[in-house]
Amino acid sequence: MKEIIPPLILASCFLALFGLAEALYHFGKVRAEWTRKIVHIGTGLLTLFFPVVLVSHWQVLFLCASFLVILLASLKFGWLPSINAIDRFSYGSILFPVIVYMLFLVFEMKGNGLIVFYLPILILAICDPVAALVGKRLPFGKYQVLGCGKSVAGSLAFLVSAWLVTAATVTAFNNIPSGMMLILSVPIVATIAEALGVKGMDNFTIPASVVLTLCLIL
Repeated sequence: MKEIIPPLILASCFLALFGLAEALYHFGKVRAEWTRKIVHIGTGLLTLFFPVVLVSHWQVLFLCASFLVILLASLKFGWLPSINAIDRFSYGSILFPVIVYMLFLVFEMKGNGLIVFYLPILILAICDPVAALVGKRLPFGKYQVLGCGKSVAGSLAFLVSAWLVTAATVTAFNNIPSGMMLILSVPIVATIAEALGVKGMDNFTIPASVVLTLCLIL
């Protein structure tokens, strides 16, 4: 019974976040691009509790699978316009629970500490929205990746923010082996993964590239 309570509490927090986004969209008239980013950042931060309060990957699987079903249903039936009512097709929302579960499995199997789970999530949750916001406000240096538009400004914003997040995370976790190598390599790898991740695929490519780099270096 005790193992059920933490996932239920976290599930309630995720649902409350979705509810807040829906309220902002329907009653606050906040555009879906903004409410989607609020959910993106909020879910990323809530996910940081997984290694702390969840003791089994089965609990994570329960949470991720449940929300994957909800998100797939929302796309089919037009629910949750606060994250789905955007002017482009995106796999982002449905890929997020998939990559979170995969990251938790790597965290459990590798045994290299919380940084293996935290850094990919933090870079995705923080740097991806920063890149999107800067790219729209300063859309210079446009380039195409697989037919989808990207901007040099957005990529540079991602690189700088990824460097800051990586440096802060490595510093927070004392005695991380090869810390300087991580600070130098992770932001570059993640920026390339973000540029290649079109149609929301960056929700997968960014954390996957970061955790792969961590596993190779640590």
